[in-house]
Amino acid sequence: MSRLDERAARAGILSEYRDLFGVWRETSAETKAALLAALGLSEDDAPEAARTLPQWYICEPGDAPQLVPGDWRLRFEDGTEAEGRGPLPALPLGRHRLEAGGEVCWLLVAPARLPLPDRSWGLMVPLAGLRPATVGGIGGYDDLARMAEGAAEHGAAFLGINPIHAGFPADPGGFSPYTPSHRRRFASVYLDTEGKPGGDLIDFATETPVRMAALEAAFTAGPDASFAAWRRAEGASLERFATHQALSDRFGAYWDDWPSAYQNPDSDEVAQAAAEMADRVSFHAWLQYRAETALGAARDRAGAAGMALGLYLDLAVGTHPHGAETWEDRETFAFGASLGAPPDAFAPQGQNWQLAPFNPVKLVETGFEALATTLRQQLRFAGALRIDHILGFERAYLVPDDLPGAYVQMPRDAMLAVARIEAARAGAVIVGEDLGVIPDGLQQALQDSGILGCRLACFEHREDPPVYKHPGDYDESVIASFTTHDLPTWRGWRDGREIAARRDIGLSSPEQAEGLFGWRAREVSGFDWLSGQYRAEAAPESPEAMWSVLAKTRSRLVSVQVEDVLGLSDQPNLPGTVTEYPNWRQRLPVGPDEVTRSPGLASAAAIMAQGGRAGDDWSS
Repeated sequence: MSRLDERAARAGILSEYRDLFGVWRETSAETKAALLAALGLSEDDAPEAARTLPQWYICEPGDAPQLVPGDWRLRFEDGTEAEGRGPLPALPLGRHRLEAGGEVCWLLVAPARLPLPDRSWGLMVPLAGLRPATVGGIGGYDDLARMAEGAAEHGAAFLGINPIHAGFPADPGGFSPYTPSHRRRFASVYLDTEGKPGGDLIDFATETPVRMAALEAAFTAGPDASFAAWRRAEGASLERFATHQALSDRFGAYWDDWPSAYQNPDSDEVAQAAAEMADRVSFHAWLQYRAETALGAARDRAGAAGMALGLYLDLAVGTHPHGAETWEDRETFAFGASLGAPPDAFAPQGQNWQLAPFNPVKLVETGFEALATTLRQQLRFAGALRIDHILGFERAYLVPDDLPGAYVQMPRDAMLAVARIEAARAGAVIVGEDLGVIPDGLQQALQDSGILGCRLACFEHREDPPVYKHPGDYDESVIASFTTHDLPTWRGWRDGREIAARRDIGLSSPEQAEGLFGWRAREVSGFDWLSGQYRAEAAPESPEAMWSVLAKTRSRLVSVQVEDVLGLSDQPNLPGTVTEYPNWRQRLPVGPDEVTRSPGLASAAAIMAQGGRAGDDWSS
């Protein structure tokens, strides 16, 4: 084994992996060298000295770590310290730093397993699309609160939305909820202002400046008295984010295009600019104050309306490589490589998502600080949190610039422990999106942690013609739905609408599409047979037939998509497209009040109640 191979293996870079087709793919020497550089390592680094202490250690609250490090110093998460020799004391929930013999070990004190939620259901909606064409503008946090109250009237335990991380107001045309600027800050574009009637698609390039102008006018009129106190409490992190946003107003959305002196947040030039643009910095800080206030109000209104879980938020898998998050915290991320996915049927060459990944080396060195604070910020407002592509807790597929990608092993057990710590603090449910090529052992690790997996009924089949899984055979510790925002709606699935869209755009050939249409017809026939066993009186093409299957699954949670409630055909997002499809821009035909009064929502709610989704435990 060469020095490069040894160094790559120690860094967790897998030498090979098996793709979706069962083909083993080797990691090239060029890719290994590029990934080592992205992780801040070198193929020529000397081997690490043998450690006495592990880099991290997991135990439960109230237990003493089974480590005897000699003389030691503990810095608890709350900042207090203790010193001693020999056995360590019992520890409280949290992440604590142990120093002994010149080594550092992070003590991750987490519950062994999170409790599962009661059997219940919720509604998934596109936040931006909650304002129909007759109202116009972009859906906002008040629309979210109204929709939560309306769904609660029907017995929904949660209301789910796509990520609401801070985006790029300076580049509104590049809107995507899964390509955020900062995952610990919230999107100001969802702050409510008046809209004007418009078309069926949201024009973010036009609507965002209009909304920002209205918000700036409100700021100029004078922020309320509590803003100053909130800003002081938020401290340096908020100031750095607000400074980034003000610099974006001056230089453009992405910091790699800025003059080099301003690419370093600690430079004298940045400090001088922040002083010169104090009003702009204050405005962007105020936008965060308004966003958190509005989101907190939506959370509280959902709870007051009777929602057991309230808001179901979504944590994007990565962040834009040149947004506020990486500008503020450069070391935590791997540069020179992007998150992506290995080759599959939709992308034979693999995928490059153009997202900055966490650097596992720095993640461990910092005690998983960035992961913990990101989760904590989301869980301030969420009773349930979806972690997008949780496969990245096991291994991350990193794609170096102009080279094939490879997998890098992540500290899975430690990352899951951090998730349990933050969820236990918040009393929240964690959902891990575990779809795609699943590494061996990951789903068992999620189940052991009490973290829910995801099951899509449209994929829960085997053989040809397809034989679908019966509701009683679903796992209990999952959230079940028919599809997701990246897949066709119920009506679109039956019609093969996404197959036609991919053919028409040129992502698949007419011959491939013809074969897929035939396969879809067999899928539909198989699901109709299954649903007929549970809802014989409903027409097989009706969403009631599909909801009846979901309602009776063993899965603790079920999500119902508003597009199916309203009988829509077009899915919100078509993966593999950017401008070829109106991703994230489609408005619902009606607003929150009309959705609440719709026959479809009433029907879905009645079926969920008949399926026992009223907070009772499956075993009772």
